[in-house]
Amino acid sequence: MAYNILIVDDSVLTRTAIKRILGMIDIPVGRILEAADGLAALNLLDTEPVDLVLADLNMPQMSGIEMIHQMRQQKNRAQVPVVMVTTESSSTRIKELLSEGVRDYLHKPFTPEEFRSVISRYLGVQNDSQ
Repeated sequence: MAYNILIVDDSVLTRTAIKRILGMIDIPVGRILEAADGLAALNLLDTEPVDLVLADLNMPQMSGIEMIHQMRQQKNRAQVPVVMVTTESSSTRIKELLSEGVRDYLHKPFTPEEFRSVISRYLGVQNDSQ
């Protein structure tokens, strides 16, 4: 099975880096979709099947947390796992994000190994690197 992944970040460089890492790790990726903010991501989620969302926290137009609130209110989006990819390091803020529905987080910068370890949990992929 190949997985469709939505990358939500206002930085083109970050989206490009994540796509590059997805190409390096041993996870079967189908389509990689991109959105520059939460609102664009919600529009994509209405029309495209997505298995995992990788989202930045701080974005213009609609933040990652606002996007999650909107996702949780609609049945077709509510079960899609969201992993935050953020520079946020406050343990209080991380706990808050997890209580809001974020499944996990990756702290920028991260290694391909950390990236694979986190996202493989939500795609049902065996993580052989552990």
